[in-house]
Amino acid sequence: MSLLVVGTIAFDEIETPSGRVHDETGGSATYFSLAASRFSRVFLVGAVGTDFPRERFAIFDGRDVDLAGVETVAGGKTFRWAGRYQGDMNSAETLDTQLNVLATFDPKLPAGFADAPFVFLANAAPAVQLKVLDATQKAADGGRRFVMADTMNIWIEHARAELLEVLRRVDAVILNDGEARMLTGERNLIRAGQKILELGPKVAIVKKGEHGAFLFSTYVFHAMPAYPVGEVVDPTGAGDSFAGGLMGYLARTGRVSIANLRRGMVYGTVAASFTVSDFGTRAIARATREDFDLRLAEFEHFVS
Repeated sequence: MSLLVVGTIAFDEIETPSGRVHDETGGSATYFSLAASRFSRVFLVGAVGTDFPRERFAIFDGRDVDLAGVETVAGGKTFRWAGRYQGDMNSAETLDTQLNVLATFDPKLPAGFADAPFVFLANAAPAVQLKVLDATQKAADGGRRFVMADTMNIWIEHARAELLEVLRRVDAVILNDGEARMLTGERNLIRAGQKILELGPKVAIVKKGEHGAFLFSTYVFHAMPAYPVGEVVDPTGAGDSFAGGLMGYLARTGRVSIANLRRGMVYGTVAASFTVSDFGTRAIARATREDFDLRLAEFEHFVS
């Protein structure tokens, strides 16, 4: 089944203990699509400026990613993010954010995109996420199968009312442990996960970096360890890759259940393990379906 993602395409400047890179191709929708397209067809919606070279889209060659929803804004500049990782690299220090075309981003869904039965609202302003919810709900006429949203601290702090409306309308939300605590005011992560469910989603997935991820639902609490990567080079995009692997698996099977969500978390964990092993999108873009399958088998043996 098809999978719609709406989010950012970006230029990233990244500094980690392993080095520093400039103008890396990044963005939430980019990482997500690279992971999800190994398992499902992906409809990608985002915006770039005229400074974004068309050859950058070559990273999607050989993958089932429909780029008809990517808008090039005339005279605009592409979203830019700069960050630094230190210590255990579980969180980034943001050095610079230039919204550029994102400041006026109005997602446009080409014909057929809104009918995708699986929808991922990648990290973006809640107002943008609400527009996508409106568009997909109307087009699907209530037939939309599963919607997951991502968010971050800036929206929790500055767009809380709109974010809470998003949470009331989606099936699932994915966020990191710091964001979960910030959203709920709970220091204990278990209570934070349970409190998120009270805000509307049926499922909450809380990422904990090198410590894996937790799944919360009304009936089940599930913990998933991280894949044991020998050297973490750059954590940027790991969470988006995790979401891509998870949603890509759900879309491939066409079924949403706790068992499938748990299985999808395995796929997401493996996708994230590729991403962190090199700067930017380099490793996840290189990874083949055979690479995924081999690492899936290794990880399943590890967790068993």
